[in-house]
Amino acid sequence: MVILDSRKHMSDWKFITNHAQVLLCVAHDPEIRLREIAQACGITERAAHRIIADLEEAGYISRERVGRRNRYEFHPEAPMRHPQLGHALLRDIHMGDLVAPLMAPGSPNGAHGAHGAASKAPGRSA
Repeated sequence: MVILDSRKHMSDWKFITNHAQVLLCVAHDPEIRLREIAQACGITERAAHRIIADLEEAGYISRERVGRRNRYEFHPEAPMRHPQLGHALLRDIHMGDLVAPLMAPGSPNGAHGAHGAASKAPGRSA
């Protein structure tokens, strides 16, 4: 009889990819810093920077330079990117449909409405 250690098995893969985690960070806090993204996702700042560039290139986010900081805007209307999305059940899913249930109600892009979610962040303390 083979008994698997579930903790070891779970460490072999992630249910939510690093790209998805970074997207959730940006959707949750449009003024988040790369260092904070890296810490929250357990990745390096360099990896966070690369993922931000990937998400921007794919149209899921845009970034605006505000002084020495970046301000990100999540685009919930962006279609999901997946090779199997030709299937009728998945074709009309937008990123906002997936992100909204994972966001806290009342957060900038929270569960109060994915497609019409505001992308304004409340004031941020230093």
